[in-house]
Amino acid sequence: MEEREFFNETTEAKKARLTCPYCRAEAEYGVQWVVRRKKAAPPPRADETDRARFAKAASYMVRRDDKIACTNPRCRKMFEISGLQSVVSL
Repeated sequence: MEEREFFNETTEAKKARLTCPYCRAEAEYGVQWVVRRKKAAPPPRADETDRARFAKAASYMVRRDDKIACTNPRCRKMFEISGLQSVVSL
């Protein structure tokens, strides 16, 4: 059984305060996250090993965006999001 079958997957935008490394302008950016919430019960066709994996599974978020464009009209360069975690437990 695949891990995808244990979770409901949605996409959310969360605000983050970031600083552009090129122009040093600080602004709020909408960072995209994939939110995986654990289902209430394991799938009906799960065997004992799948049920054990399901019991250990926990809800979490994965950052979808790796780079983001600066909001400063004079800069507009793409920079990597290094100040945020890439995986967050819920």
